[in-house]
Formats: sequence, structure tokens, C-alpha cells
Amino acid sequence: MSEQPIKTDSMPSSVQPVKKNTWRGRLRRNFRTFLIIVFLVLAFCVYWFYFNSYSKGERTGVLIKISHKGNVFKTNEGEMWLSCRQMTNPEKFYFSVKSDSIASMLKNSQDQCVQLSYTQYRASLPWRGDTKYIVTDVIKIQPNKSQ
Repeated sequence: MSEQPIKTDSMPSSVQPVKKNTWRGRLRRNFRTFLIIVFLVLAFCVYWFYFNSYSKGERTGVLIKISHKGNVFKTNEGEMWLSCRQMTNPEKFYFSVKSDSIASMLKNSQDQCVQLSYTQYRASLPWRGDTKYIVTDVIKIQPNKSQ
């Protein structure tokens, strides 16, 4: 007996092979790709604004305030005048401190001339501090007696 191919025209509709709707498959695949791209863009933006440092630098001045404050996240915040000499209207520098050891050094250095090393971020996080400037190191500076 030789086998003959079965004609699909004569088959009942319940037995005929089901043709997939290709536009639904493409739509589902494109939507999945779109979601992956959106997730990757959002992940990059979070990294770029909150975890990638914008700059690093140093500022020298008189430390006038260091406080531990916050409603939910308690952080160390400070202010400093950007001059070690007495001026009539010095500019203020506001900063945050993540490290408790640096915060204790700053508390012991109030009303003294200090040099702060900091890292600046593009945006602040509530648990990191109120400002974009995070202090990473402190050096006490001895005032020059000749001036």
C-alpha cells in the first residue's frame, strides 16, 4: 500500500492545522523588546543621576555648623564659610557627611579652618544626605599667623 498525502480541504475544521496570527506574535515580541529597552534606560538614568560622581574637589573654610538631622533618614549636614579669614559676607558651602568618623572629626573642628574633600553627585538620595556634596575627608588647617 502506498501512502497518499491527506488533503486538508477535505478535513473537518476542528482537525485542520491552526495558523498562528503573525501580527499578534510580532506585537508581543515588539512589546517585550520595548519593555526591556525602557527598563535599561531607567536603570541607566538611576545610575547616572544618583551613583555616578559628577565631580571631586576640595573646599577650604571655617566650619560653622554640623548637625544630625532628618525625618526618616538621619544624616549629618554641615555648613562652612568659604574663607579662613574674617570677611563681612562670606559665601556658605552646604554639605552632607556619610561617615560617622568624619562627622565626629567635624564636630570637634567647629569654628576652625578646615579643608574638606568632597564628591559631588547630580542628585541627592534621602539616606545619603540633603545636598549633592558628600564629604569624604577632613584636614584641619593651622591659620597663618603672619596675616
